[in-house]
Amino acid sequence: MIDSVKIQVKAGAGGDGLVSFQREAHNPQGGPSGGDGGGGGDVVICSSKNIKTLSKFTKKRHFTGENGMKGGTTKKRGSHGDNMTILVPIGTEVRFKLDGKTNVVDLDSEGKQTTVAKGGRGGIGNARYVSPTNQEPLLAESGEQGQTKKINLELKLLADVGLIGMPNAGKSSLLRSVSSARPRVANYPFTTLEPNLGTVTFKNQEFVMVDIPGLIKSAHKGVGLGHAFLKHVQRTRILIHVVDGTANDIPSKIFDINEEIKLFDKQ
Repeated sequence: MIDSVKIQVKAGAGGDGLVSFQREAHNPQGGPSGGDGGGGGDVVICSSKNIKTLSKFTKKRHFTGENGMKGGTTKKRGSHGDNMTILVPIGTEVRFKLDGKTNVVDLDSEGKQTTVAKGGRGGIGNARYVSPTNQEPLLAESGEQGQTKKINLELKLLADVGLIGMPNAGKSSLLRSVSSARPRVANYPFTTLEPNLGTVTFKNQEFVMVDIPGLIKSAHKGVGLGHAFLKHVQRTRILIHVVDGTANDIPSKIFDINEEIKLFDKQ
């Protein structure tokens, strides 16, 4: 599962203002009429229940908003560029720089969104440069460039129930038995190397269960890919501790897992 990616976004540039003069048969000295350029499109990141992973970003990592259109004659403003909307799974954290500081937005519900790059302002046309001392300005403003940002996307799975425990404790077998998920099952540790999601149906109701890969001592320090696994525990409503009943010293194994979770996230 791809659960962390970096992408680059560029908002659209603003359209240029226009230098134009109204010249008509009934009004040969109509004066300046150049319109303003339209604003560039923003780049927006939005959560969607129809997107399940970040895997699509391995093929495409650059996204651009549409440029604004140039100003028109008779003081017409150029069209605004369309926003670029990037869809991500619910549970995605978006990190980007804003005014020199790291901004983190948690897209933890359907349709939640954040603007990560603002489109450039459209340039001013010559009609707006008219002054008492300059009745026929030959000046128009260029549109501003849109913002460019590097964005980090990190997916933390959202689930109702999380299965935790030591490697080879039977978590994947339990998920297979109660849901339609078919995780790989084998009689050796670390068979599961990424979280598996399954939908459990009970009395006409459904809930999502996730099988978290096996945790080991010092997982909170990143040992055994601990950070990659433990972050998914943060979003589950209920944790079920799965223990191999044939193992030695069961109480200490339960204590070790609980301690790793507590040390990783003290909240």
